[in-house]
Amino acid sequence: MKYQFYLAHPAHFHLFKNIVGALHSRNHETLITIKKKDVLEQLLRENGFNFLNILQKGRSNSKFGILLGVLQRAMKHLSIARKYSVDVIVSSAAEMGPIARLLGIPFINIFEDDLTLFPNYSRIFGPFIDTLVVPISCKTGHLEKKTIKYNGYQELAYLSPEYFVADYKRVENFFDAKRKNFLLRFAQLSAWHDTGITGLSEGVCEKIIDILKPHGNIFITSEAPLPSKYENYRLSIPASDMHHALYFADLYIGDSQTMTAEAAVLGTPALRFNDFVGKLGYLEELENKYALTFGIKTSEPEKLFSKVTELLSMHDLKGEWKKRREIMLTEKVNVVDFITDLLINYQDKILCKNKF
Repeated sequence: MKYQFYLAHPAHFHLFKNIVGALHSRNHETLITIKKKDVLEQLLRENGFNFLNILQKGRSNSKFGILLGVLQRAMKHLSIARKYSVDVIVSSAAEMGPIARLLGIPFINIFEDDLTLFPNYSRIFGPFIDTLVVPISCKTGHLEKKTIKYNGYQELAYLSPEYFVADYKRVENFFDAKRKNFLLRFAQLSAWHDTGITGLSEGVCEKIIDILKPHGNIFITSEAPLPSKYENYRLSIPASDMHHALYFADLYIGDSQTMTAEAAVLGTPALRFNDFVGKLGYLEELENKYALTFGIKTSEPEKLFSKVTELLSMHDLKGEWKKRREIMLTEKVNVVDFITDLLINYQDKILCKNKF
């Protein structure tokens, strides 16, 4: 079988990299296509993956720019899938559904956000999704009949101990082992489903830095350009080293869903500050069942400052989070094995879906 994986975000590379490897080890072929997004191409190159970049230039963040980008990618993908005789398309980007339908092949959508929050996504692309694969904490609304759920998180496909071993040598040139090290992340909330969503503002960031500064070193990573006054905090490392930095950080604070979940499953205390708080099932589970992360709405900045201060005062903070992480890991499945098995035995699994 030949599987096409379309990656539209750096997180998609991490999600699928071990699944691609598992398929190769079982004599299946894969084709990876991508679009320009943040450090995605850099990650693929650093890890030695072959890929096709279907659009070299980034698109405008306007609604017209987003729509135009979708149409341009669709035309390119149709041509590529035909040329390489693809059997199945796998992606976290639902825009691949109509392409698979035109080609007469299955489209498997690997997703983790609650679709009930994104009615446009499910209304426009839902009819073209053959199978939706999500964590058990995810609500898929009217697409429930097309859904297969697993007891895990996408982040465990690359950050569980089976696939990730943290190496302090990857961070020793900037982290100080004698001090605490704090990592801040600013996401560029410009995706179509982020409309009206806000995160860390400059004023909030300034206050957080004031709180953290007496306790250790501060590092900032950002999708968007940083104000000049924050440049001395910028963390400049290879993209493939970021998870090592997340693992060894004493505290993560950001407005990115993905990096919050990554920090949480690595056992690093994580604070998320944006308007998705309270709405995404997998992050709610990580917070309310395992206490590995905390979400705070942008209308409550004082609550964020208070939580930062509270965590800084905790004795053996990282040790406590390690215990919480171990509890979570014992209850979750091997996500790579689950998805790989589903892809290889797709027809049989669909016929026996209730066994999941």
